[in-house]
Amino acid sequence: MKKTFRLEGLDCANCAAKIEAAVGKIEGVKEATVNFMTTKMIIEAEDEKMPEIIAEAEKIVKKIEPDTVMKKA
Repeated sequence: MKKTFRLEGLDCANCAAKIEAAVGKIEGVKEATVNFMTTKMIIEAEDEKMPEIIAEAEKIVKKIEPDTVMKKA
């Protein structure tokens, strides 16, 4: 399953890369991509783990970029 999110307030390309790397390491994630230009993050992961993965991804985004809000696209 793929889910797309908008990272509102993302203003750092380096932070986008850090978020992408950290989210990609979450257990159950097959692939995570963050496009800094469109401020979109796509997470491809196992269906049954998606709620936990989304919660973990939100924590990662807040830790790396505190002013960024993760919203469903």
